[in-house]
Amino acid sequence: MKLYQKTIEVQSAGAHPTFHNVTEQLQKALADSGIKNGQVTVYSHHTTCSVIIQEQSHDKTYFGLEYLQQDMCDIMEKLIPTCRVEGQYRHPGPEHVEFGDSVGEPGPWTSLNTDGHLRSVLFGRSETLVIENGKLDLGQFGFVYFIDWDQVRARKREVKFSFIGE
Repeated sequence: MKLYQKTIEVQSAGAHPTFHNVTEQLQKALADSGIKNGQVTVYSHHTTCSVIIQEQSHDKTYFGLEYLQQDMCDIMEKLIPTCRVEGQYRHPGPEHVEFGDSVGEPGPWTSLNTDGHLRSVLFGRSETLVIENGKLDLGQFGFVYFIDWDQVRARKREVKFSFIGE
């Protein structure tokens, strides 16, 4: 049994959820791993991010979101509205804001990302795929997307791949 791990970096846009199609990087990492049969888990340790497998929509909005991604954002806006003002949600409380200050966050406004936390809970922070004969079993239309739901600011994020197999 063989284990291979890879981390890639992506840049979120801020001001709206950012979707990253990481399928190509995942396929390259699979080739580098040498694993022919097994599985890979794609995950985020960021608590405002998600990993999903979904169809590529091809058509895009003027802001660069694929139509299906924009539909997801529109639904999320109805279910979990974007946090725009202090007190809109219970989180963050004063102790959490103080903690953020103690670890070097640029300001208390960076804690106004409760919507991102709640959205990541619904979508999940990982996906596991089967590897068969050296290929990802994504089906005909499947792509792997990393979503940064945190709209407060642009920043670098890490996407983790953990392969196991032979």
